[in-house]
Amino acid sequence: MAEDTIFGKIIRGEIPCDKVYEDDRYFAFYDINPAAPTHVLVIPKKPIPKVSDAEEADEALLGGLVLCANKVARQLGITEGGYRMVINCGKAANQEVFHLHLHLLGGRDFTWPPG
Repeated sequence: MAEDTIFGKIIRGEIPCDKVYEDDRYFAFYDINPAAPTHVLVIPKKPIPKVSDAEEADEALLGGLVLCANKVARQLGITEGGYRMVINCGKAANQEVFHLHLHLLGGRDFTWPPG
């Protein structure tokens, strides 16, 4: 079971969300404070607080997270125009929920550097 963060509660159905995708390892839903026309959070159901906390045993899970985000991007029709994936790690990087999550952003042009 996912740990007791807001994302754990979303995964367990205790907090409603606008779900986009779910399988046995991942869950994706629209961000409630979107930074782009399409802004989806893709999270592993396994609770890893930060990407820096991932271990060698999580290698397949981390690769699968990117593949899941690609699948969601195709499902949402944002692959043609391009999209951005962002993983924040720690408070200084603006990580607000300490359950690893990938931001999938699309539907507009992006600039560089991002922040």
